[in-house]
Amino acid sequence: MNTKNISELKKYCASLTRYSRYKTREVKLGDLPLGGSNPIRIQSMTTTDTMNTIATVEQTIRMVHAGCEYVRITAPSMNEAQNLAEIKKELRKRGYNVPLIADIHFTPNAAELAARIVEKVRVNPGNYVDKKKFELIEYTDAEYEEEIDRIREKFTPLIKICKEYGTAMRIGTNHGSLSDRIMSRYGDTPLGMVESALEFLRICRDNDYHQIVLSMKASNTQVMVQAYRLLVQKMEEEGMNYPLHLGVTEAGDGEDGRIKSAVGIGALLEDGIGDTIRVSLTEEPEFEAPVAISLAARYTERTSHPAIKEVKVNPIDPFVYTRRSSDEMMGIGGTNVPRVVADLSAVSVAAPNDLNQIGYYYDEPTDKWNMLDSAPDFIYMGKNKLPFDIPNGLRAIYDAKFWMEQNLFGKGHPYYTFAEYISDRENAPLFSFVEMNIHDLTENNLKLLKQETSIIPVFVTDNPHGMAEQRRMFVDFMNLGINAPVIVRRGYEVDDETFRIHSSTDTGALLIDGLGDGIWLNCAGLSPKDINRITFGILQAARVRISKTEYIACPSCGRTLFDLVETTDRIRKRTEHLKGVKIAIMGCIVNGPGEMADADYGYVGSGPGKITLYRGKNIVKRNVNTENAVDELIELIQEDGNWVESKIISG
Repeated sequence: MNTKNISELKKYCASLTRYSRYKTREVKLGDLPLGGSNPIRIQSMTTTDTMNTIATVEQTIRMVHAGCEYVRITAPSMNEAQNLAEIKKELRKRGYNVPLIADIHFTPNAAELAARIVEKVRVNPGNYVDKKKFELIEYTDAEYEEEIDRIREKFTPLIKICKEYGTAMRIGTNHGSLSDRIMSRYGDTPLGMVESALEFLRICRDNDYHQIVLSMKASNTQVMVQAYRLLVQKMEEEGMNYPLHLGVTEAGDGEDGRIKSAVGIGALLEDGIGDTIRVSLTEEPEFEAPVAISLAARYTERTSHPAIKEVKVNPIDPFVYTRRSSDEMMGIGGTNVPRVVADLSAVSVAAPNDLNQIGYYYDEPTDKWNMLDSAPDFIYMGKNKLPFDIPNGLRAIYDAKFWMEQNLFGKGHPYYTFAEYISDRENAPLFSFVEMNIHDLTENNLKLLKQETSIIPVFVTDNPHGMAEQRRMFVDFMNLGINAPVIVRRGYEVDDETFRIHSSTDTGALLIDGLGDGIWLNCAGLSPKDINRITFGILQAARVRISKTEYIACPSCGRTLFDLVETTDRIRKRTEHLKGVKIAIMGCIVNGPGEMADADYGYVGSGPGKITLYRGKNIVKRNVNTENAVDELIELIQEDGNWVESKIISG
C-alpha cells in the first residue's frame, strides 16, 4: 500500500490545514434546523423534576436567555413523557418556541409517546432495547445477527412514529454504556462506540428515515475525539453525512469541567467537526450555554485565516493515541510526561517565596524546598536575573543575548529566536531553546534542523488557525524524521474565561494527538499562578500528565437523587489530594456503572437518601445512607491502599 492510500485511510475531515465545516445533511427541529450550512447550535438539559411543569418551564426559559437553542428534558417513564405535552404547552403560552428534546434511556414506550410531542428524542443504543448487564458473553455470528434482528423489531416502531410526526432523533452512544453484545465483539473502544450507533443508524436508513443526529460521548477526551473521527470516516465509507452532537460527558464542574470540555469539543471543532454542542457541567444548566457559545464563536470567521500548506501524507494516526517519538533532552521528550514552562519574565522574583505562586516553597530553617505536583519544570525569566539559587529540578530560561551578557552559563539556558540562533549557531551551548514559526521551516532550514542534536524547538504561531499551523509544523518534523523534543508556546490577550477555553482547545488538541513535549502559555493580565494551574488542568484533561484527583461528575437532571453540586464539593474537599485517583459522582443509576467508564470509584444515587458505592464497575455497598456515604467512600479508598494523607503547604 502506498503512502497516499495510507493517508487517505486516516482521513476524517476535509483538510488538516484549511478550516472548513464538515458538510452534513440538514435535520429539522421545529423552526431551528441544524447541520448543513446552519451555525453550530447550542443546547443544554434541564435539572428539574420533569413532573414539575412550572419549575421545568421556568428553568427552560432561563436556559434560553443564557443562549440555549435546544433544551433537553429527561423522560425516564411514561408519566414524564406524557408531561412533556404540558411543559411544551406552557412554554408556547409564554411565547417560547424553543425545540424540546426528550432524553430516553430504557423505555421504548416512553420514547414512542415523547416522539409524538417534542421535536426530537434521544436514545442511547447501549440502553435502548439492547442488553447491558456487564456480562462477558461470547456471541456466535448467528447469535449476533439474532440480536440485531431483535433490536430491529423493537426499534422500528419508534422510527415509524418519528417519520409520521416529523420528529428528529439523536442516536447517542456513551463510552461507558456499550451493550454486552458490542463489548463482546469490539470491547470498550471507540470502534465499539461507532458500531453501536451504526447498527441503529442502518435500521433507520432501511426505513428511509434520515432526521438523525449522532453523538459519541465519553469522559475520556482521547476516546471521545477518536470516536467522533472514526464515526466520520465510517459514515463517509457508507455514503452518510449525518450531523454531529458534540460533548464530553460527565466533565465535572468549575474550571476543570470547562477545560475538559474545551479540550475534547475544541479538538473536533478545530477540524470543522460538530453541528451542535452541549457542555456537561455539574452546575445549573444556564451556566453551560456560555461555555458552549465561547467554544463555537471562534469559528464564525475562521475560514479567512492565512493559508497553511496542505498535509499530503499524515503521519499521525487520528484514531489511536500515539506519542510522537522524540529524543530526550534535559528531561524533555522521550518517555517523559509533557513539561511545563512558567513565564515569570513580567513579575518580580526577588526572593525564594516569590516562587510560592507556582508551587515551590522554601523552608529557610532547613534550607529545603518543597513542591506541589503542579509545580512547573522550567521558568522563563527573559531579561531578569534570579537573585537566589533555585530548587534542584527547576531550570531557568533567559533571553539568549541577556544570558550571554550576564554570563549565566551553568545557571540557566538561552532562548533564541530562529534568526538569532542561525547567526550565532557556532557559539550556542548544548540544550538551547530556539523559537520558530512555520515560516522558519523552509526546506533548507528543515535540513539543518535534522542535523541538530542539542536544541529544543519552541513552536509559536500568530495564525488564527494556530492549532492547525502548529500541527503542520509537527507533521514536517515527523515526515523528515526530526526527533527533537518540542515545546508548544501560545500567547493570548483575552479575559480569564476565554483564555481557559482557547488555550485548552489549542494545546489540548495537539496533546490528544501525542504532539508536544511541553507547554508554555502566556496571557496578558493573568497571574503566573492562574496560568500554571490552567496549564496543568489542560495536561490532565488530555490524559497526558496527571497531577491531581479526577472527578467524573454528571450534570444534574430530573432523575438526580441528591444535590450534585453540594455533594461533589464535599467529596472534592475530602479527596482532592489523591493524585491520579478517578472518582465518579453520579446522580442516579442510569448514569451509574456504565457512564462512569474508567473511574476507580463510584458514588451513585440509588434511591431517596441512598447511595451505592462502586469499585470500578463493581458494586461494593448498596443502600448506604447519604449522611455516611462520603465517609464510607473514603474507607473504601483506604482499604485499597490508595489513600494518602493530605500534605498542606502554606504559602
